[in-house]
Amino acid sequence: MSAYLGIDIGTSGTKTLAIGENGKILASATETYPCYVPKPLWSEQDPEDWWQATIRSVRRVVKQAKLKPVEVKAIGLSGQMHGSVFLDKKNRVIRRAILWNDQRTSAECQEMEQRVGGRANLIRMVANPAMTGFTAPKILWLRNHEPKHFEKLAKVLLPKDEIRRRLTGEFATEVSDASGMLLLDVANRCWSKELLSALELDESLLATCYESEQVTGKLTRQAAELLGLSTDCVVVGGAGDCAAGAVGNGIVQRGVLSTSIGTSGVMFVHSDEVKIDPEGRVHTFCHAVHGKWHMMGVNLSAGGSLQWFRNELCKADVAQAKKAKKEVYEVLIKEAESVRPGSDGLFFLPYLSGERTPHADPDARGCFVGITLAHTRGHLIRAILEGVTYAMRDSLEIIEGLGVPVRQIRASGGGSRSPLWRQIQADVFGRKVVTINSEEGPAFGVALLAAVGAGAFKDIAEACAATIRVVKETNVNRANKAYYDRAFPEYQQLYRSLKDDFKRIAALEK
Repeated sequence: MSAYLGIDIGTSGTKTLAIGENGKILASATETYPCYVPKPLWSEQDPEDWWQATIRSVRRVVKQAKLKPVEVKAIGLSGQMHGSVFLDKKNRVIRRAILWNDQRTSAECQEMEQRVGGRANLIRMVANPAMTGFTAPKILWLRNHEPKHFEKLAKVLLPKDEIRRRLTGEFATEVSDASGMLLLDVANRCWSKELLSALELDESLLATCYESEQVTGKLTRQAAELLGLSTDCVVVGGAGDCAAGAVGNGIVQRGVLSTSIGTSGVMFVHSDEVKIDPEGRVHTFCHAVHGKWHMMGVNLSAGGSLQWFRNELCKADVAQAKKAKKEVYEVLIKEAESVRPGSDGLFFLPYLSGERTPHADPDARGCFVGITLAHTRGHLIRAILEGVTYAMRDSLEIIEGLGVPVRQIRASGGGSRSPLWRQIQADVFGRKVVTINSEEGPAFGVALLAAVGAGAFKDIAEACAATIRVVKETNVNRANKAYYDRAFPEYQQLYRSLKDDFKRIAALEK
């Protein structure tokens, strides 16, 4: 028997998953760890916590699946993107890692644009604009604010690649995760010498870049002993969590797009060619599919908007549901089911955490618009579901406007579990929405990449075709679609009307 592991270094915890030769899931385990917020809007973690969680979760999975050390042939790595692990010349961690959701680098984002002669030039070099979550601004922040630490700096690694170093002793990354560092020439799949020169950063700071299924090393003797595995076990490139999750959903060929509604909302589409939005509204990154790319739109408060409503406005319902051993979301969605499409003229803007796509506006605010005495709580809930889906349609329209075809939409995340929300997605997007047989996330995607790297499949497309299948379809309701097509421009106009108001409101808070 041969088995393959997928390890996902997430923000709340590390998940390890084992699959067999046919892609069947054998076992999984998750180990959690803390996140540190030393100042408002800062977010950090200790890489040692990731490593200990990796050891514990791998050992649990191997035990649960009753695997012999020699049976685990390969490991694939995924993880939270954009984070920064700073190492000195002796491979010691200099300071806690700065994470994807850390907001301290706004001045450094401006510095990047100034150094290259403007936002358009930066997009030309690395396909994306500067954003506070990305890695490159964090390196500049270290240089600007912690010069003693910067003097010691020898290597900058992404979270999953720090775990790779501890597993194999190699400094390696792969193109999908490297794209989110804002230092990769995405079109040519290599580090941007032009940008590195402009930023006065040496390429030696960065790891060697591979394709996602390529072998990057083998387990060291020490790592193998800690994990209970063999030194013959190889480690493949893997992928950043968004690309890994897309692989796990089978988004590996032209015309297939995924919608993932978790805390945030992600629209992810495969592209055979490089397609770059000159306005930088959606991201263009290298895909985990060899020689391919993907485009991605991100909405910061998707399922998070409904979660906020539940936590802050439905506390009595949460308590009652807990006593009845029911899921409170089922109660809320049932109320929304009785409301007509369009929520009788009520709109919700889901900008509770600002917004990324398409506005890149940290000052944007969430709001209900159009409330009347006729509206009930069910109207508010349905308006949230519709507002989040409208926000994701913004990304879909940009993607199609750039000439990327979308023939099938695959739904995942919490939003895919609700028949009502799946129907709203089908009607707002104007496409049939399908769900698949497995939703194990990034860990499953990189386990498949590990199987490809070990030779179990010819490529990732073959691996996905052998293991992933559509199990449910939600067809478009034409009458509902016609309504949403009329309402969507009104939704878009609301942001334009309120944009300047949002900035004045934000100024009052400072």
